[in-house]
Amino acid sequence: MPSIHPMYGGVSANFLRGGATTIENAEYGTAAVLKFEKTPIYYLLGRGEASGRWILADGEGIDSYPQLAEFALGGGTDHLVNLLEFPKEAALRGVSLSLTSDLPGGFSDDQLAVVTQLFPALGLACYRIAASKTAADFLAVYTGAKTSARILAGDIQRGKGAAINAAVLLADLRNFTALTEVYQPGEIARFLDEHFELIGRHVEENSGEILKFMGDSVLAIFPTGSEEGEDPRKACTAALASARNLLEANEALNLRRKREGGPDIGVDVVLHLGEVFYGNVGARGRLDFTVIGRAVNEASRLEKLCGELGQHLLMSESFAAACGTACERLGSFELRGVSKRADVFKLAAATL
Repeated sequence: MPSIHPMYGGVSANFLRGGATTIENAEYGTAAVLKFEKTPIYYLLGRGEASGRWILADGEGIDSYPQLAEFALGGGTDHLVNLLEFPKEAALRGVSLSLTSDLPGGFSDDQLAVVTQLFPALGLACYRIAASKTAADFLAVYTGAKTSARILAGDIQRGKGAAINAAVLLADLRNFTALTEVYQPGEIARFLDEHFELIGRHVEENSGEILKFMGDSVLAIFPTGSEEGEDPRKACTAALASARNLLEANEALNLRRKREGGPDIGVDVVLHLGEVFYGNVGARGRLDFTVIGRAVNEASRLEKLCGELGQHLLMSESFAAACGTACERLGSFELRGVSKRADVFKLAAATL
């Protein structure tokens, strides 16, 4: 079936009698297109036909389609393909259903009659699976895996959520706005994607979840609670590992890009620990499942100090106390909109 997914354009399920069932995702790109063009499905689509049959025992299709040659080599004698269209409201165009027989003489007339009745029912089942999977994939892509699971479980009412304790990671691309005066929008988008990709990878590798891309910034959380109970140190350790790894990866990315004549784009990261509201906020017909609260606001204000202090990684007092790593106090600072002065920390030199 075709897929509506940012990473792959199609998915195949393969069933072999006496063997394992395999699922294959076809990623976007020239290689996948060329492979698809060498299939009976592509042949039928090009001719506007809904079904086809190749007698493998007579060598039909073996020279044109590598998959049929593989089936014939494994003892296949007959191959059927049927294309079924889905409703038009989505880009899921339809499904291809194929059957291969290894009986001498291939499919009998009685078997073909059963298949003719069976394929439409299988197509309906495939549409049901595809629609459900697409909804889950979409939510995971746009909201994150953990948040999407909560939405699918029914957490969809405005104002519905809970106060949780979490380590907050806020990453901001330094001086990125100035680049918009020099580079075209397409290049700007590519730079953003490159940096967001490495930030997202290192957040997810440490069990965090990105909740929001805000222009040239990323907001992620590492909840302190789990089935085993509250563990602030574990959450802070994971957030700190993410921050250190993404900063190192960002340096490597900039070195590569500078060799190609591109810009050096720094990343500033702030780590904070506190209580946030995790749930739905917004208008009645347009919600955002995110985190808000004092900890998020304070993290945003702390980020403004990175440039002033010449640091790419800053930590709040609560985070520094809980992370279990040696930290160095940089001073006490006023934060806009925050009544209490904030003690700000960096990693101690010995830990760098």
